[in-house]
Amino acid sequence: MLNLMARNWWLVEIRGVAAIAFGVLAFLWPGLTLLVLVTLFAAYVLIDGAVLIASLVRGEPGARRHGWSVAIMGILGIGVGIATILWPAITALSLLYLTAFWAVTLGAVQVVTAIRLRREIADELWLVIGGLITILFGVFLAVFPGSGLLSLVWIAGAWAIVFGITNLILAWRLRGLHQQILRSRIVTSAR
Repeated sequence: MLNLMARNWWLVEIRGVAAIAFGVLAFLWPGLTLLVLVTLFAAYVLIDGAVLIASLVRGEPGARRHGWSVAIMGILGIGVGIATILWPAITALSLLYLTAFWAVTLGAVQVVTAIRLRREIADELWLVIGGLITILFGVFLAVFPGSGLLSLVWIAGAWAIVFGITNLILAWRLRGLHQQILRSRIVTSAR
């Protein structure tokens, strides 16, 4: 596996560069980035729904066995995809509120977990603090949806840049490993 990764180090590098480019564009054009993300989501659910319906129409064994659920998921996918194309702002806002709900729920679970574990772990305060920050983030998104959407794009952009940098570092290390492997093969074949 390591040899395969080392041989294809350049793919990891391309992945890193693409992530950094996405991150930079998210900061430069957050509105456009949000629109692209919503459009990609629309394309995904449309294609997913169409594939499910096609598998049902073609009579594939798995689709036939679960016909109703496959049909419902396919129709919903196509419907959500069309709705996303027609009303991208509503989709973005729905994503924001789902994220807000997720953050508040996750934060609350963290706080409850910390309280329950306070006798079993040290420094449970950090879990409480993390939970409270997560709850505040969710509340911020719900109360200030415009700023929340912008912050989500920026958070995704910051994550993409960090992810891209880590991929570049990995690619450079894999490249060095690949060069070592090639050198050792040359030495071995020369003997």
